[in-house]
Amino acid sequence: MHKLVLWIQRVLVPVLGAPGMFLVAFLDSSFLSFPEVNDILLITSSHLHPERAWLYAAMTTLGSVLGCHVMWLVGRRGGEAFLARKFGQARVDKTREALRRWGILTIAIPSVLPPPMPFKIFVVAAGVFEFSPRKMAITLAISRGLRFTFWAAMGALFGDAALRGLERFDGWFASHWVDVVLVLGLAVVGALLVVWAGRLRARPGPGEA
Repeated sequence: MHKLVLWIQRVLVPVLGAPGMFLVAFLDSSFLSFPEVNDILLITSSHLHPERAWLYAAMTTLGSVLGCHVMWLVGRRGGEAFLARKFGQARVDKTREALRRWGILTIAIPSVLPPPMPFKIFVVAAGVFEFSPRKMAITLAISRGLRFTFWAAMGALFGDAALRGLERFDGWFASHWVDVVLVLGLAVVGALLVVWAGRLRARPGPGEA
């Protein structure tokens, strides 16, 4: 993997530029898997060309969204049997329940977190269980756009220090990702409860006009 990253950094991206980053993001989100390569490329490329950081982030986001749409189509055409063969029926059942209960959050939260957080299973399952492709695309454009813009900006501003920060974060997250997901889930539930309570207070009581 390290040699592949070096080849992408030294050959593919310098030759193709921003379209090369689009290609890597598309492949990573569809048929192949390059863990963390997108974030690394954004940091290193934005450090070398800070004036293009926004372009790198935009092209990486677009490539990722389109790559995920391909996996949505694979799930839509392959059906639940395909998903069960690839990931196992137990995981499929849990994923179906997560999509039913949490909707777009099932896509949004994994899309901003690094491995080992599962992600592609939710994208394929979104196709299997007929989750709206338009809603998924909008969700990914926002969540992945925020993630990629953050690392592009960090690379443009801090260069190698941002890369070291990414490495430290990935190491920490690999040991604590379950806790992070639980905390995020509780935060979302808390926010939904606050919104729900606010709507209840806003409703007119008995006898009110």
